Amino acid sequence: MSREPDEILRDALAHFQTTQAYAEHDLDEQLVIDAVCMRLSAGIEVLAALDPDVRDQLFGTDWPLMWGIRNRIAHGYLLVDTAIVRQTLDQDIPKIIDRIRGRLGSP
Repeated sequence: MSREPDEILRDALAHFQTTQAYAEHDLDEQLVIDAVCMRLSAGIEVLAALDPDVRDQLFGTDWPLMWGIRNRIAHGYLLVDTAIVRQTLDQDIPKIIDRIRGRLGSP
């Protein structure tokens, strides 16, 4: 049974919002950065279930970069650069959330 795009987007949004909430804690603590990375990876993984055309409309050329960070977290966890995660939290997650909210028609 396939899921509707809005359902997938709501799930991904929940992961990214939780990622932001976790990031309000001290990112120098390993437990916090681990939690952030796991939610970030989970949110991207959920987006992979979207029809590729829908995903391209939302993220375009950013998608391969998003999937790349997911792969780095999932397959090379000890090699995740905390500085890149911080940059992703500051620069990319707000944009991703805005795109998802725009598609869902929610503030």
